[in-house]
Amino acid sequence: MKNFIFISPNFPTNYWKFCRELKNNGLNVLGIGDQPYDELKPELKESLNEYYKVSSLENYDEVYRAVAFFIFKHGKIDWLESNNEYWLERDAHLRTEFNITSGFQDDDIPFMKYKSKMKEFYHRAGLKTARYHLVSEDIEACRAFIAEVGYPVVVKPDNGVGAESTYRLKNDEELVNFMNTKNPAVPYIMEEYVTAEVTTYDAIINSKGEAIWEGSNVTVSCLMDVVNDNGNSLYYLNKEIPADVKEAGLATVKSFGVKSRFVHFEFFRLSKMHKGLGRKGKIIGLEVNMRPAGGFTPDMFNYAYSTDVYKIWADMIAFDKSEKEIGQSYFCPFMGRRDGKDFVMSHEDIMAKYGDKLKMVDRIPDALSGAMGNQMYVGLFDTEEEMNQFYADLDAVK
Repeated sequence: MKNFIFISPNFPTNYWKFCRELKNNGLNVLGIGDQPYDELKPELKESLNEYYKVSSLENYDEVYRAVAFFIFKHGKIDWLESNNEYWLERDAHLRTEFNITSGFQDDDIPFMKYKSKMKEFYHRAGLKTARYHLVSEDIEACRAFIAEVGYPVVVKPDNGVGAESTYRLKNDEELVNFMNTKNPAVPYIMEEYVTAEVTTYDAIINSKGEAIWEGSNVTVSCLMDVVNDNGNSLYYLNKEIPADVKEAGLATVKSFGVKSRFVHFEFFRLSKMHKGLGRKGKIIGLEVNMRPAGGFTPDMFNYAYSTDVYKIWADMIAFDKSEKEIGQSYFCPFMGRRDGKDFVMSHEDIMAKYGDKLKMVDRIPDALSGAMGNQMYVGLFDTEEEMNQFYADLDAVK
């Protein structure tokens, strides 16, 4: 029996489903988390063979001892994974220290975590990326870069998660303010602003670098604006994967040498002709994420494509393939409404009009609300027109 250590199986709250499918496939599933065992969801308890509680997952020594304990008790660890961007570096370091060779090691982390280093691999895949400048304490160097690309520019941590600490600078006054207030310990990257739609290639990749499942989403609202301007969060899953997105995604898989992983690659689709990048509609590289799409998107994949990505991922782990069928496809929109806004449609109005179309209606955990809003509605529609009306109704304010 293969031993699989799952880091933080209790958060995100839907991740117990990965553990369930691993256990169903005959793996010995060992969880390490900081939530007391008695407070775990019953479904998670049933999905784990054993659980080791640490006082904090931030405490590396405690997590290290937990892994060592599982090795002492169960023998060789075949897999260690969290499927979580936040713990990606931690996972790699634990694998390196304990010689768990089934995933990324310490040496692999820079090119998948640092936005500046990702660009080289996108270029190897034949994709252009936004021009950039690594921010130092020299404001004149920033001004020289801006003189080349023009305002606005986007600044964000070179190694960051999502839209955390990401800003659009529109003039020199905002540049000066950013330089005076930024955390000097955090390396920042400055990029030219690209007018574009964000689209993704999502896939489960086997050990041969082949996609055994694929999906795609489109971001309607800019994540940076959602976080910084307290906006609503809107994105949807494509009914079909555009051919150019699939081509770019597979080229990126090959460039990064991805094997045995769930991936979430982000691309820009240019909204207009952009000097140096290409014509309107062209796909260029944005960021890679070597883990599933965040939040409740895995569940949305299941609805949109009439399948079960939790099972397909666990099949990849256990068998390096999956026979899980993909059924009928739909548009699957997510709407994360922000508390405190005076919406035209109340919750009751939404349920009355769209209740038979909604697959998920729930409060969003506080830890995810910055990027996803406070109250979520996930629907399923046959046509793009129906989905657009759904967005128009739920987004309208008085």
